[in-house]
Amino acid sequence: MTKQTAKSKKTNVSSSGPNRLEKLAEAAQTYGNRSFHNYSQIRNVAETLRDEFCLFLDEDRLCVFLVPPTGPFAAANAGSAAFSVSGKGFLPLEPISFGLAVAITKFGDYMRLVITCRKEGGFMYVSPEKGREHKISLPINDIEMGALIEGLYEHLMDYFEDGVDSYDNGNYGNTDIGFDILRMDS
Repeated sequence: MTKQTAKSKKTNVSSSGPNRLEKLAEAAQTYGNRSFHNYSQIRNVAETLRDEFCLFLDEDRLCVFLVPPTGPFAAANAGSAAFSVSGKGFLPLEPISFGLAVAITKFGDYMRLVITCRKEGGFMYVSPEKGREHKISLPINDIEMGALIEGLYEHLMDYFEDGVDSYDNGNYGNTDIGFDILRMDS
Protein backbone atom coordinates (compact mmCIF):
# COMPACT_ATOMS: atom_id res chain seq x y z
CA MET A 1 0.00 0.00 0.00
CA THR A 2 1.40 3.40 -0.96
CA LYS A 3 1.63 6.30 1.48
CA GLN A 4 -1.06 8.16 -0.46
CA THR A 5 -3.45 5.19 -0.29
CA ALA A 6 -2.80 4.71 3.43
CA LYS A 7 -3.27 8.41 4.10
CA SER A 8 -6.44 8.43 2.04
CA LYS A 9 -7.88 5.60 4.07
CA LYS A 10 -7.20 7.49 7.29
CA THR A 11 -8.77 10.78 6.17
CA ASN A 12 -11.60 9.34 4.11
CA VAL A 13 -13.52 7.75 6.92
CA SER A 14 -16.61 6.13 5.51
CA SER A 15 -19.94 7.22 6.81
CA SER A 16 -23.53 6.76 5.83
CA GLY A 17 -23.42 9.97 3.71
CA PRO A 18 -21.56 10.87 0.54
CA ASN A 19 -17.77 10.91 0.62
CA ARG A 20 -15.74 14.02 -0.09
CA LEU A 21 -15.37 13.26 -3.80
CA GLU A 22 -19.13 12.83 -4.14
CA LYS A 23 -19.66 16.15 -2.33
CA LEU A 24 -17.11 17.84 -4.59
CA ALA A 25 -18.77 16.35 -7.68
CA GLU A 26 -22.15 17.58 -6.45
CA ALA A 27 -20.76 21.10 -5.90
CA ALA A 28 -19.19 21.05 -9.38
CA GLN A 29 -22.50 19.89 -10.89
CA THR A 30 -24.37 22.73 -9.16
CA TYR A 31 -21.72 25.19 -10.38
CA GLY A 32 -22.01 23.81 -13.91
CA ASN A 33 -25.80 24.15 -13.87
CA ARG A 34 -25.56 27.77 -12.70
CA SER A 35 -22.86 28.63 -15.24
CA PHE A 36 -24.97 27.18 -18.06
CA HIS A 37 -28.00 29.12 -16.78
CA ASN A 38 -25.88 32.30 -16.66
CA TYR A 39 -24.64 31.72 -20.24
CA SER A 40 -28.18 30.96 -21.47
CA GLN A 41 -29.60 34.12 -19.90
CA ILE A 42 -26.80 36.30 -21.29
CA ARG A 43 -27.04 34.71 -24.73
CA ASN A 44 -30.79 35.40 -24.75
CA VAL A 45 -30.13 39.05 -23.88
CA ALA A 46 -27.40 39.27 -26.56
CA GLU A 47 -29.57 37.77 -29.31
CA THR A 48 -32.56 39.93 -28.35
CA LEU A 49 -30.33 43.00 -28.28
CA ARG A 50 -28.87 42.16 -31.69
CA ASP A 51 -32.31 41.70 -33.26
CA GLU A 52 -33.96 44.72 -31.63
CA PHE A 53 -31.00 47.05 -32.24
CA CYS A 54 -30.99 46.04 -35.91
CA LEU A 55 -34.71 46.86 -36.21
CA PHE A 56 -34.12 50.15 -34.40
CA LEU A 57 -31.41 51.15 -36.88
CA ASP A 58 -32.92 49.88 -40.14
CA GLU A 59 -36.00 47.73 -40.63
CA ASP A 60 -35.02 46.79 -44.19
CA ARG A 61 -31.62 45.11 -43.82
CA LEU A 62 -29.46 43.14 -41.42
CA CYS A 63 -27.12 45.64 -39.83
CA VAL A 64 -26.14 44.19 -36.41
CA PHE A 65 -24.33 40.89 -35.87
CA LEU A 66 -23.07 38.96 -32.83
CA VAL A 67 -19.28 38.75 -33.09
CA PRO A 68 -16.41 37.86 -30.75
CA PRO A 69 -15.49 40.61 -28.27
CA THR A 70 -11.82 40.49 -29.34
CA GLY A 71 -9.83 39.49 -32.40
CA PRO A 72 -10.95 39.44 -36.00
CA PHE A 73 -14.64 39.76 -36.83
CA ALA A 74 -16.87 39.86 -39.87
CA ALA A 75 -20.39 41.06 -40.63
CA ALA A 76 -21.84 37.67 -39.81
CA ASN A 77 -23.20 36.06 -36.67
CA ALA A 78 -20.49 34.05 -34.93
CA GLY A 79 -22.81 31.80 -32.87
CA SER A 80 -21.32 30.63 -29.59
CA ALA A 81 -17.90 31.99 -30.68
CA ALA A 82 -19.33 35.50 -30.11
CA PHE A 83 -19.06 35.03 -26.34
CA SER A 84 -15.98 35.47 -24.15
CA VAL A 85 -16.47 32.02 -22.56
CA SER A 86 -16.23 30.23 -25.92
CA GLY A 87 -13.61 27.51 -26.00
CA LYS A 88 -12.90 27.54 -22.27
CA GLY A 89 -13.96 23.91 -21.75
CA PHE A 90 -15.53 23.96 -18.30
CA LEU A 91 -17.97 26.88 -18.55
CA PRO A 92 -16.91 29.51 -15.98
CA LEU A 93 -19.47 31.23 -13.78
CA GLU A 94 -18.55 34.85 -14.48
CA PRO A 95 -19.70 37.95 -16.37
CA ILE A 96 -19.67 37.31 -20.12
CA SER A 97 -18.68 39.67 -22.94
CA PHE A 98 -19.74 39.64 -26.57
CA GLY A 99 -19.40 41.94 -29.52
CA LEU A 100 -21.99 43.60 -31.70
CA ALA A 101 -20.81 44.46 -35.22
CA VAL A 102 -22.95 47.48 -36.03
CA ALA A 103 -23.22 48.91 -39.55
CA ILE A 104 -22.15 52.54 -39.49
CA THR A 105 -22.42 53.28 -43.20
CA LYS A 106 -24.27 51.87 -46.18
CA PHE A 107 -20.93 50.88 -47.72
CA GLY A 108 -19.92 47.95 -45.51
CA ASP A 109 -18.28 49.76 -42.58
CA TYR A 110 -18.90 48.12 -39.21
CA MET A 111 -18.01 49.12 -35.68
CA ARG A 112 -17.55 46.53 -32.97
CA LEU A 113 -19.32 47.43 -29.74
CA VAL A 114 -18.10 45.23 -26.87
CA ILE A 115 -20.68 44.54 -24.20
CA THR A 116 -20.32 42.76 -20.86
CA CYS A 117 -23.30 41.25 -19.04
CA ARG A 118 -23.56 40.08 -15.47
CA LYS A 119 -26.61 38.63 -13.78
CA GLU A 120 -27.55 39.59 -10.24
CA GLY A 121 -30.75 38.08 -8.94
CA GLY A 122 -33.58 38.89 -11.32
CA PHE A 123 -31.61 41.55 -13.19
CA MET A 124 -29.02 41.71 -15.93
CA TYR A 125 -26.45 44.51 -15.91
CA VAL A 126 -25.43 45.35 -19.47
CA SER A 127 -22.30 47.48 -19.91
CA PRO A 128 -20.91 48.69 -23.20
CA GLU A 129 -17.13 49.11 -23.06
CA LYS A 130 -16.37 52.53 -21.53
CA GLY A 131 -20.07 53.33 -21.44
CA ARG A 132 -22.95 53.61 -19.00
CA GLU A 133 -24.21 50.43 -17.36
CA HIS A 134 -27.87 49.54 -17.97
CA LYS A 135 -30.02 47.43 -15.65
CA ILE A 136 -32.75 45.30 -17.21
CA SER A 137 -35.22 42.94 -15.59
CA LEU A 138 -35.34 39.24 -16.35
CA PRO A 139 -37.32 38.15 -18.19
CA ILE A 140 -36.61 40.99 -20.61
CA ASN A 141 -39.29 43.63 -20.94
CA ASP A 142 -39.78 45.90 -23.96
CA ILE A 143 -39.54 49.21 -22.07
CA GLU A 144 -36.15 48.46 -20.51
CA MET A 145 -34.84 46.93 -23.74
CA GLY A 146 -35.92 50.08 -25.59
CA ALA A 147 -34.03 52.25 -23.10
CA LEU A 148 -30.94 50.03 -23.46
CA ILE A 149 -31.05 50.26 -27.25
CA GLU A 150 -31.47 54.03 -27.13
CA GLY A 151 -28.52 54.20 -24.71
CA LEU A 152 -26.31 52.12 -27.02
CA TYR A 153 -27.27 54.29 -29.98
CA GLU A 154 -26.35 57.43 -28.03
CA HIS A 155 -23.07 55.78 -26.99
CA LEU A 156 -22.15 55.20 -30.64
CA MET A 157 -23.30 58.67 -31.70
CA ASP A 158 -21.22 60.22 -28.91
CA TYR A 159 -18.12 58.49 -30.27
CA PHE A 160 -18.43 60.22 -33.62
CA GLU A 161 -19.78 63.55 -32.38
CA ASP A 162 -17.15 63.85 -29.65
CA GLY A 163 -14.40 63.02 -32.15
CA VAL A 164 -15.61 65.66 -34.60
CA ASP A 165 -16.03 68.21 -31.82
CA SER A 166 -12.54 67.49 -30.50
CA TYR A 167 -11.08 67.82 -33.99
CA ASP A 168 -12.96 71.05 -34.72
CA ASN A 169 -11.69 72.52 -31.46
CA GLY A 170 -8.09 71.34 -31.96
CA ASN A 171 -7.89 68.58 -29.34
CA TYR A 172 -8.37 65.23 -31.02
CA GLY A 173 -5.25 63.35 -29.92
CA ASN A 174 -6.79 60.95 -27.41
CA THR A 175 -10.57 60.72 -27.68
CA ASP A 176 -10.73 57.06 -28.71
CA ILE A 177 -13.17 55.04 -26.63
CA GLY A 178 -12.06 51.65 -27.85
CA PHE A 179 -14.08 50.75 -30.94
CA ASP A 180 -12.80 48.60 -33.79
CA ILE A 181 -13.98 49.89 -37.16
CA LEU A 182 -13.48 48.02 -40.41
CA ARG A 183 -14.83 47.89 -43.93
CA MET A 184 -16.30 44.59 -45.06
CA ASP A 185 -15.64 43.81 -48.71
CA SER A 186 -18.84 43.12 -50.60
